[in-house]
Amino acid sequence: MTNSPRLPGGTQVVLREASVDLAGARVQRGATGRVVGDSESGGYLVRLSDGRQLAAGRGELALRRAHQRDIGVGDRPRGGASTSADHRFVTDHTIYAAVVGSRAFGLDTEESDTDVRGVYAAPADAFWSLRKPPPHVDGPAPEHFSWEVERFCELALKANPNLLEVLHSPLVETITPLGAELLELRGAFLSQLVYQTYSGYVLSQFKKIEADLRRDGEPRWKHVMHLLRLLLAARDVLTTGEFRTDAGEHREGLLRVRRGERPWPEVETWRLSLHAQIDDALDHTPLPAGPDVDRVDAWLRSVRARSAAEALR
Repeated sequence: MTNSPRLPGGTQVVLREASVDLAGARVQRGATGRVVGDSESGGYLVRLSDGRQLAAGRGELALRRAHQRDIGVGDRPRGGASTSADHRFVTDHTIYAAVVGSRAFGLDTEESDTDVRGVYAAPADAFWSLRKPPPHVDGPAPEHFSWEVERFCELALKANPNLLEVLHSPLVETITPLGAELLELRGAFLSQLVYQTYSGYVLSQFKKIEADLRRDGEPRWKHVMHLLRLLLAARDVLTTGEFRTDAGEHREGLLRVRRGERPWPEVETWRLSLHAQIDDALDHTPLPAGPDVDRVDAWLRSVRARSAAEALR
């Protein structure tokens, strides 16, 4: 069993039980303060909000934010694990979900996971609560991740590759009438921002891969394969104005990269060639400079309005 890390100086804490300060005066349960050092007994020296000090063990102290969350008045933790209450937004309010990743791209093997990504529309009355719906939920099933519809639209309008692939997956698992409306908007999310998001991401990742090469002698070939697939997707959508998920005729070439069967210089040549093709495609693309934000916003407003009307019945 490993020991918990020490609380650093300045950590805001709450006293779990009544105690006494260093002068022997009573300190009420729930008193707040900050860690200012270590006590002689191996615990912590805490300066209370009124300036007094006391010594306390770790078990006598709660982190202030955690304490507030436990009693229902704290902010939602950023990056924290999704709760069973969060999962209910997915189970009860999902409007669209699809398989993404290797299975959707036609690049799956026997070892490939089935990754599902979804969109849920939190009911209007959930936003009237002090506890707002989460912008995304991890779970409830393994390999399942979902976004609240507003957050999904925000990210998709920025041409986030992950979300565009959700919208264009051929492997749809769940779709409601609202989900069908969302799919009808797919074209509104496509714009020349694809050039920035896809090319920029791949360039940044290949810098890391080059560091892996210098350190380990070879890259993570599966990651390299997916980066090349992103470049192919960007080239195709910029050229045609239509999003293509499946690897198509490039499937075997990409799988050879995944298996490490293509030498690095050959892979690097392919990557540079794709970057050049994307640059050329941008000069002639039928895609608009930016997405159709007004159209997406109007739809989102209608989703909220219909939900509000339902809540008020």
